[in-house]
Amino acid sequence: MRIVRYIKMLLILFALCCLAPCQAQQRVNALFVGNSYTEVNNLPAMVQQIASTMGDQLTYQSNTPGGCTFNQHCSNHSMELIRNGGWDIVVLQEQSQYPSFPQSQVEAEVFPYANRLVDSVYAYSPCGEPMFYMTWGRKNGDAGNAQFFPVLGTYEGMDSMLCERYTYMAQQNDASLCPVGRVWRYLRENHMDIELYQTDGSHPSVAGTYAAACAFYVMFFHRDPDAITYDASLPQATAQTIRTAVHRIVYENIEQWQRPKPQAAFSVETLDDSTVLLTSTTLHADSLMWYFGDGTDTTLSAEQSTLHHTYPDTVSHTVTLIASRHCMTDTFSVAYGSTEGIVQGAAEVVLIYPNPTKGWLTVTLTENAERAAVTLFSLDGRQVATFELQNTTSVLDVGNLPTGEYLLQIMRPTGVMVRKILIHQ
Repeated sequence: MRIVRYIKMLLILFALCCLAPCQAQQRVNALFVGNSYTEVNNLPAMVQQIASTMGDQLTYQSNTPGGCTFNQHCSNHSMELIRNGGWDIVVLQEQSQYPSFPQSQVEAEVFPYANRLVDSVYAYSPCGEPMFYMTWGRKNGDAGNAQFFPVLGTYEGMDSMLCERYTYMAQQNDASLCPVGRVWRYLRENHMDIELYQTDGSHPSVAGTYAAACAFYVMFFHRDPDAITYDASLPQATAQTIRTAVHRIVYENIEQWQRPKPQAAFSVETLDDSTVLLTSTTLHADSLMWYFGDGTDTTLSAEQSTLHHTYPDTVSHTVTLIASRHCMTDTFSVAYGSTEGIVQGAAEVVLIYPNPTKGWLTVTLTENAERAAVTLFSLDGRQVATFELQNTTSVLDVGNLPTGEYLLQIMRPTGVMVRKILIHQ
């Protein structure tokens, strides 16, 4: 009887495992550059703990001397760490007051060093993602500096200046932005019972750091914070309220906070029986890789928006444009025939991420994945893997492939999509 009960228990556990949602582990290697706002309550470790409980992996290093500015980070250990390279994400947090100061002072003492740090990230981690850490206004404003800049006399005034300056830095430097200050503001306006500050009215309480950690988890891994179970020793209801705020401010608007991604697009004009004029209308790209569908291709800079191509025959061809910037890619394809013109558009795909990847690719389609053929090619045209999409969102295992660049082709009745994928183990 004991053996029978044991076997039944195993069968039940197996069934439960089969019914449980499958979520592929994501791995992120991050560097935190900041000061005490990052150091207090060990924000990086809290993000790591959240990731671990969600089945993801965060490895990190940090350099967070108290009161350290971007200027100082440009010449201290932070720059050494950035130059080591290999970072997936580099978080950049300025001294808590500097970005809120008068415009002329910020232009001289903040913006140039933010630019230098981001340029260094891209130079030594070409596929890395610089991410500014938008901090918050002090609980009662910055009374010490309000005499020089009156807007700083209230929390709302100081917080608005920080939001404006961090947003500008992210946009001007092609970087992402973790809007922790926006989460805090939402909580202050809607849940005044949650104390986000320590007694100094500046540094974060555990609840304040938890709000920041949940926001960074969403920005790092693109997962819904409502699924987080780690409460960081907070009352369960408080932790849930904070996660709901992060869902509303960060997760629901994640594209707003991410650096711009390439948006590939082009038109085709027939010039004669075998020659076409291709005109790119791509956004946010540095390079354009054209595959003409006849075995030839070419790569141009984004500034070269038009080109002619002559085909050796008059049959239909699929023209594919891959737009790239900072290792991010977007693809647009059309099927072209000398008499038919454009006969079909690109296959409808919402997301393919993470890219670069260390082992897993998530593909999200606009519709069910029926009749979708997915093939991975090496850049020399060799087929290296095929996949079957099971649902609207499917996870592909590419962890057994060598480090390198590949072309992921998705063929559907609505068209063909090809995307350049970088795998690094």
